[in-house]
Amino acid sequence: MNKRKNKGLPAALRTTVLFGLAIGCLGFSAVGSTRAALTYYSETYTAQIDVQSIGVTLLENGDGAGYRDYTHGDNEWNEASGELLAGTLPEGEEWQPGRTYREELAVRNSGTIEEYVRIKLYKYWTDEDGNKRTDLSPAMIDLNLTGNHWILDERATTANVREGDGRDGERIVAYYDGILAPGEETELFADTITIDGRIADRVTETRETDANGWTTVTTVYEYDGAMFVLEAEVDAVQTHNAADAIRSAWGVEVTLEEDGALRLVQ
Repeated sequence: MNKRKNKGLPAALRTTVLFGLAIGCLGFSAVGSTRAALTYYSETYTAQIDVQSIGVTLLENGDGAGYRDYTHGDNEWNEASGELLAGTLPEGEEWQPGRTYREELAVRNSGTIEEYVRIKLYKYWTDEDGNKRTDLSPAMIDLNLTGNHWILDERATTANVREGDGRDGERIVAYYDGILAPGEETELFADTITIDGRIADRVTETRETDANGWTTVTTVYEYDGAMFVLEAEVDAVQTHNAADAIRSAWGVEVTLEEDGALRLVQ
């Protein structure tokens, strides 16, 4: 459900959980409102082994925002959809530009085998009909990244992620730097979200003078009626032949230390 903010400032968001899975490579997305739908499914890597059960859960502020678990013995996928940002605001409140809100994102291994995980975040603006507004800056949606045990893929990331960063795209891609054991959770990937208060200053004025000499000044807020969207996509790859699996499933080169620590070859 979309929520509109008074005076046209952005207060709406759309949330969906979207899922996909391949043997040996699991992924799902939580989008920050529509129904659940399959958006990620990769057959690029299929391991000829018994993967038992592989599973991954996206955590938002300590709660599961969605999960996708595969049970090899039963050949079943167990999944649940949810919403991002749905519980971020206290009841009755609306989003306030310039105010920082808690948005703690992490990943839990909800399967029974060890795995490596990747997270992809997308942030952008849409109009009232859900059409993407490419003229509005994703950098105004400030998701604060902790950097704690997460390796940012600088080549795949197009978003502004640090002070002085000149990028203004929508995508953030990062890899957890170690093996995630069954039941374990990663360190936080992000901890807060803020809509930049400067959007209130992004205005244009037009002046029109009629035949009687009266001038009408019209002020239009650039972000009036716009909605911000936050999406999170999580993938997991089994640790068996992990370097090859990651190269095939994720298209990146990594090195793996004896203790399982992952290093991204940038």
